[in-house]
Amino acid sequence: MRRIISLFICVLCCTFTLLAQRAPAFQVIPLGVKGGIDETNLSAYMVAPVNSNDFICLDAGTIHAGLKKAVNNKVFNASTSDVLRNYIKGYFISHAHLDHVSGLIINSPADSSKTVYATQKCMSMMQNHYFNGETWANFGDEGPGYQIKRYHFKTLNIHQEVPITNTDMYVTAFPLSHVSPFESTAFLIRKQKDYILYLGDTGPDKIEKSADLKNLWMAIAPLIKKKQLRAMFIEVSFPNEQADTALFGHLTPNWFYKELKVLQQLTGEKALKGFKTIITHQKPPVEHMLKISEQLQAQNNLGLDLVFPEQGERLEF
Repeated sequence: MRRIISLFICVLCCTFTLLAQRAPAFQVIPLGVKGGIDETNLSAYMVAPVNSNDFICLDAGTIHAGLKKAVNNKVFNASTSDVLRNYIKGYFISHAHLDHVSGLIINSPADSSKTVYATQKCMSMMQNHYFNGETWANFGDEGPGYQIKRYHFKTLNIHQEVPITNTDMYVTAFPLSHVSPFESTAFLIRKQKDYILYLGDTGPDKIEKSADLKNLWMAIAPLIKKKQLRAMFIEVSFPNEQADTALFGHLTPNWFYKELKVLQQLTGEKALKGFKTIITHQKPPVEHMLKISEQLQAQNNLGLDLVFPEQGERLEF
């Protein structure tokens, strides 16, 4: 009888362990998912721990239109203004191209006090070219012109984990190459022992003459093997028909899989099977976006769980 009871307890504990492993750790609300010309739907992803309203926004190409759609979809039981001012605790800008920062700029007069995070070069570009008192009022606490000080500008050091203000999450920044020598950034977000990874725009290492992606893969491979990395956001901007000479620091499905095979060599053959991989920054026209999705799915011999996010629709990982 004792052996039966012990066996029952063991099975029960294993069941609870498996359930705990499957329980989502992060929630994501895409505010914008595209690259290119649609100013109402450009790269921006709200991320928070599950059951929390302490969100950060990874890039900020589109804010208001995405919040409006999420509110209409009943993702939030609050107004668009309330979510903007009270739910978003900070912005992480991967690079200063307008399709990743214009929502932050335009919405700054209606926003509340919070922190904007970026690496040194990205922060300098935003201060010198956008929040400079000329092209736009300086809503920050550094840089040229009169400082309104609504935003605290926090410069991130590469590879250094820091706490994210007003949340219980942490972030580590990694460099990416986006038309070398122009820099972009990947953000590794941690909540306790769980992680989520967001890559800003990036070209393949071979084209960029860089080792940035390989170095990032080396950093995250142990997290994938331990099942601690819940999901990765990575761009695929063009279909395979795009010439290498016209990538402009982006990926195609072919280059995406070449890079992911480098990651697979570090994780082991089976570690990427079922790995949640969110495809970002697909560029219009629609027929190109459909072709990107079809090519990614057709070439998926790694067993990735490919996710194609929709604006204003909640995801959990």
